[in-house]
Amino acid sequence: MRKIYPNAGAALDGLLFDGMIICAGGFGLCGIPERLIDAIRESGVKDLTVVSNNAGIDNEGLGKLLRTRQIRKMISSYVGENKEFERQYLAGELEVEFCPQGTLAERCRAGGAGIPGFYTKTGVGTLVAEGKEHKEFDGETYILECGIRADLSIVKGWKADEAGNLVFRKTARNFNQPMATAGKICVAEVEEIVPVGSLDPDSIHLPSIYVKRLIDGAPYDKKIEFRMTRSREAA
Repeated sequence: MRKIYPNAGAALDGLLFDGMIICAGGFGLCGIPERLIDAIRESGVKDLTVVSNNAGIDNEGLGKLLRTRQIRKMISSYVGENKEFERQYLAGELEVEFCPQGTLAERCRAGGAGIPGFYTKTGVGTLVAEGKEHKEFDGETYILECGIRADLSIVKGWKADEAGNLVFRKTARNFNQPMATAGKICVAEVEEIVPVGSLDPDSIHLPSIYVKRLIDGAPYDKKIEFRMTRSREAA
């Protein structure tokens, strides 16, 4: 079955519904599936629960879906660069489940591996542990964290072959791989699609079995959160 679709809207056709859970790869604006996020915005789907390390920034990444009020709940570890996120949260308009970064990555990895839950010391004695099962192991206290399974995963890769094997580039690898495995269906966008056999098998980060649909989203603008400069004199 051919996995390649002409654009993000076509790749998401028939997959979106109100109230669904979406796992989104990326860290800040690095490695985010921006073409797929735009298509979700254009679809008008609402009441979304989105699992992502962060919520983008104002008007970029997942920040676009916050602006249109399509996200009902965020499960994230860092949200400090999005003023609209802050406003909605403080106004009681957005439900937020904060999760330590490593725990969030492991929850997604566990969900993709079919592991319903795991114990960790991270968060013991803090607000993170409230309402969660506590268990003693060798005299140490651990809390139970549940694996995450999503209706849909959206990720961004660097290269893919026509079968859907993905390669992530440097730090853009971030959350993309565990997010991809945590979804019932994974849709990926990449900067280049090459023939099968073109990729070094030892360099493939996400096997094609996880990728159900694929688009070539190039070209990309390569946005960054903050551009820091210094004067010639300071240099």
